[in-house]
Amino acid sequence: MGKKSEAIEREEVVIRFSGDSGDGMQLTGTLFSDTAALFGNDLSTFPDYPAEIRAPQGTVGGVSGFQVHLGHSEINTPGDFSDVLVAMNPAALKANAKWIKPGGTIIYDEGNFTEKNIEKAGYKKNPISEENLENHNVIAAPISSMVKEALKDYGLDPKSVLRTKNMFALGMVYWLFDRKLKYTEDYFEKKFRNKPGMAEANKVALRAGYYYAETIEALTPTYKILPAEIAKGTYRNINGNTATAWGFMAAAEKAGLELFIGSYPITPATGILEELAARKDLGVKSFQAEDEIAGICTSLGASFAGNLAVTSTSGPGLSLKSEAIGLAVMAELPIVIVNVQRAGPSTGLPTKTEQADLMQALYGRNGECPVVVIASSTPSDCFHFAFEAARIALEHMTPVLLLSDSYLANGTEPWRIPEMKDLPKINPPFADRTEIPFLPYKRDNDKLARSWAVPGIPGLEHRIGGLEKTDKGTVSYVPENHEYMVRLRAEKVERVANEIPGLEVYGAKSGDILVVGWGGSYGYLLTAVRELQDEGHKVSLANFNFINPLPKNVKNVFSQFKKIVVCELNMGQFADYLRIKHQEFSYEQLNKIQGLPFTINDIKEKCIKILEDNQNG
Repeated sequence: MGKKSEAIEREEVVIRFSGDSGDGMQLTGTLFSDTAALFGNDLSTFPDYPAEIRAPQGTVGGVSGFQVHLGHSEINTPGDFSDVLVAMNPAALKANAKWIKPGGTIIYDEGNFTEKNIEKAGYKKNPISEENLENHNVIAAPISSMVKEALKDYGLDPKSVLRTKNMFALGMVYWLFDRKLKYTEDYFEKKFRNKPGMAEANKVALRAGYYYAETIEALTPTYKILPAEIAKGTYRNINGNTATAWGFMAAAEKAGLELFIGSYPITPATGILEELAARKDLGVKSFQAEDEIAGICTSLGASFAGNLAVTSTSGPGLSLKSEAIGLAVMAELPIVIVNVQRAGPSTGLPTKTEQADLMQALYGRNGECPVVVIASSTPSDCFHFAFEAARIALEHMTPVLLLSDSYLANGTEPWRIPEMKDLPKINPPFADRTEIPFLPYKRDNDKLARSWAVPGIPGLEHRIGGLEKTDKGTVSYVPENHEYMVRLRAEKVERVANEIPGLEVYGAKSGDILVVGWGGSYGYLLTAVRELQDEGHKVSLANFNFINPLPKNVKNVFSQFKKIVVCELNMGQFADYLRIKHQEFSYEQLNKIQGLPFTINDIKEKCIKILEDNQNG
């Protein structure tokens, strides 16, 4: 092995691994991300899956990708365009050619660029020239043939040998960015502890790629991204689904309750159920129901019995849960419903992201049926907002709908693990025998929450169900009582605004444009606004996490800006909601419905056009 040249420092870099859905690109990207995180880089990832379990091999529809953006400074998005693309077949190149930076590096497996595969991907003869990529740093690496050669004496069948191609490619990228192999080799030891031959084969392929990259002049010099300056603490790389699950577990501990999840598997929310089902050691009770309705109904039963009860789903499942959410509103039982949004309607694009379930979350039930609606904005803060959703549900005795999305659910970033002692205590309003005679719908003066009477306590027996009740818990058909109770339930949700933080503004508190977003678009909006500010524009950002009720200071914040532009991955649902709640303002819109997050350029171009129109107007 020759002497390595000195690495050039870079502030940040975006790398995309892409190939057929059987090429192991998700694992490759995850291993690279973990190595970067352990090194101390800040990062953000974006896994991109095909919708079909096994799409036709070699086709663009079957391409699986994993993008990682790492840097020395704060990283808020997985990046728009990649500095390096690893393409394991022509279809991967076809799917990603427009997302490579000018002059970027493309590493492709020349053994897979056969005439048949080139045709399958929709090319005629030469994918590089047909995509006009001649001015890029293109490296045709004999990945397939080299892993065959490297592993010829290991006694593996041809299929097992070719399964290590992704590790050869990963080794090349490790060389390019001056990364150590140790973390990944340790992973092989752990994963294949019962198959030492496979562990060694993957190590050999990884090293072969690393050493091969050293011989390629086009891959020199190497680059180094120094560790980011971050607060001291214990960190781990976490995705939104795992963070959500952990937020619920923390909330249950702080409330002194057992945690129950009743759910039905659905992309992209299944990870929450899987993570909680694995935590029996922490007392979590999980039930994989036969359908979405059974999932939420078992959770309602668990809530009635005194558990912190949650259910998880995506948009189609939320439709099925709507009647039971109405029952929870009428019975005033605490429950958290997580909706990990995906592109719809119907099955739509089940592995792609969207923010199009907002109106469903706000109004998708019969009758006057308000629930608290909260939205997470980064993979790691899914922990905080799951905890907060549980706290509000328990202390206010109301259902809470927590919105995440596919991008947050699967994307990862470093997360500082909090100390349990630093999290606030949660105080459910349990009824006790001092309240006998018990009035189930008598409310406290502050939150309007009713008492939570757990079955089995003598004297606290009460009627529960979907029919309208009086304060005493008896069924009532009196018109005036129905209106009284409907207004009380609505006011109870509105009073949550007394406890939530005010809307924060990133940047100056007044200016030409306020960029407004909600939920998972936060990182893209923040990055775009930062760049606009650096360019001298008077642009600020307000991103909403609390949607129903809205923070109390929205009117004051909005009134300080000449223009408000609402950016969301739908046709304008939040903009319409703001028009209902704050009709004194006019709203510009930036909408995208492609199953993809915004790009930073999308947002900047919209803002610059508004600024130019103002000057010309």
